[in-house]
Amino acid sequence: MRILDLTLKDLSQILRDRRSLLFLVAMPVVFTLFMGFAYGTSTGGEANADTRIPLGVVDPEPEAPMNRFLTDRLAGSDSIRSIPMAESEAMDAFHRGEVAGVLVIPAGFSADAEAGEIPQLTLIAEAASAQGQSLYQLLRAPVSQLFSAVEIARIGAEFRGDPDEFEPAFEAAWSGWEAYALERLVNVELAVAAEPETGDWTGGNPYNQASPGILVQFAVFGLITSAQILVQERKSRTLQRLMTTAMKTWEIVAGHLLAMFILTFAQTALLVVFGQWALGVDYLREPLGTLVVSVGLGLWVASMGLLIGVLAKGEDQVILFSMVAMFLFSALGGTWFPLEVAGGGFSAIGRLTPAAWAMTGLQNLLIRGLGSSSAWLPAGVLAAYAAGFFLLAVWRFKKMEV
Repeated sequence: MRILDLTLKDLSQILRDRRSLLFLVAMPVVFTLFMGFAYGTSTGGEANADTRIPLGVVDPEPEAPMNRFLTDRLAGSDSIRSIPMAESEAMDAFHRGEVAGVLVIPAGFSADAEAGEIPQLTLIAEAASAQGQSLYQLLRAPVSQLFSAVEIARIGAEFRGDPDEFEPAFEAAWSGWEAYALERLVNVELAVAAEPETGDWTGGNPYNQASPGILVQFAVFGLITSAQILVQERKSRTLQRLMTTAMKTWEIVAGHLLAMFILTFAQTALLVVFGQWALGVDYLREPLGTLVVSVGLGLWVASMGLLIGVLAKGEDQVILFSMVAMFLFSALGGTWFPLEVAGGGFSAIGRLTPAAWAMTGLQNLLIRGLGSSSAWLPAGVLAAYAAGFFLLAVWRFKKMEV
């Protein structure tokens, strides 16, 4: 109960200041509109550009029946641009960034599949990148369909006792997957390989990038308001008096943390509602996924705000630390532009930041068309970052107590 009392005190103190509403609501809305307009004027590409995801395909037996069926399906994809390569050539192209991934079909793949075994295909891609995740999702359908068609044909041939029945049974099963497979492969990786007609990596709506980007950026920016509470308590010696009461140290920390989380989550919810109903950003297509990422984002930002509040010696340092955090995580985390367009070391470092994981979770839902399950990993990483910042804040708070 004492934790809730402290939380309510923090929230009422923040909301009494009208400038807080400017920072927490008005500015994010204005910046979202501005950035969406900027993206809308810059996403037009060449009309005939091939914007499919490039995939190097290593196939030592291109004439083998199962190999041919699989590679033909990939060649007809509207999402993947398959490029036959030797293995060394494919790996060089992957390291140079010329292909987003490499699919290695093992020797004997067709014979093993026809014998009822499940040979191991190898996909080499960056697991944390948008293109790598998309290749994995896009390849799951044709590969699983190939093996299921083989199994259907094998069972049919064994049932009839005629091995010659395998090939026509397989072709019938494989063609039965055709319409569904084409529909699945049209699930284009819009973040970097959007509709060929427009080259629009935002999926036809520039606010699909602007809205989550500003949402993440201003969640960090909101720390200026919430982290100042701890500094003001120290200056007024309210914090010192709290430490002499029956409240335990962890209760004081938990009360401030909960207030910061509620503030961040409420701001995120407002921007989600604004994006959904005013900008056409379909956050509610996967409401569970959006909720999971929002909770992870709120925990991370609240823990970082707590750490800033403990470290800062004055309100000017709160502003400095919060601004540095906002610009650092926003620039590296892909809130201003997709990390895929940066490439190189910048992109590799950026993907390690919590802001990048928050953007990945939201873009999986908004741009890549993935389900809520794609949000669990980003949310888990955000929770891990939150735990790290929280432990640092508690450690520093105890030092401060002494």
